[in-house]
Amino acid sequence: MNIYLGAITARGGRSKASAAATLIAEYVDRAARYAPVESIHFPDEDSMFGWLERGKGRTDCFLVLLDSSGRELTSEEIASFLARQRDTGQQRILLAIGPASGWSEASRKRASLMLSFGRITLPHELAAVVLAEQIYRALTITAGHPYHCDH
Repeated sequence: MNIYLGAITARGGRSKASAAATLIAEYVDRAARYAPVESIHFPDEDSMFGWLERGKGRTDCFLVLLDSSGRELTSEEIASFLARQRDTGQQRILLAIGPASGWSEASRKRASLMLSFGRITLPHELAAVVLAEQIYRALTITAGHPYHCDH
């Protein structure tokens, strides 16, 4: 299963070199030992949906939008969720961080799942670090790697 970490950013491209960008790349590289993982930036919601619709095999991508109104899951529940998606034959999953103004109603309706890291507001880069780490953590939990160790 291919896992995409998506982010809607005002600049549309990768952010300037930063500690957050370094951490995101580190966790994506670590996670890629367990499954294909890629970080993608989009300038807006339409671009993200265009990427999904135009890409070969991406039209069936399971879409998870991060939003404060979404479901809160533990790390173990995220691991179970990803494993369930993989085990049921899901080929692609996009976990996306929305625009600063929040997801549009149209995007919310297209989501397969709304996920929340709580009711707090996080800067995009920090949310992306947390998401990348949780993807890595989930994959290590599923693989039985000691990284998680019931923290």
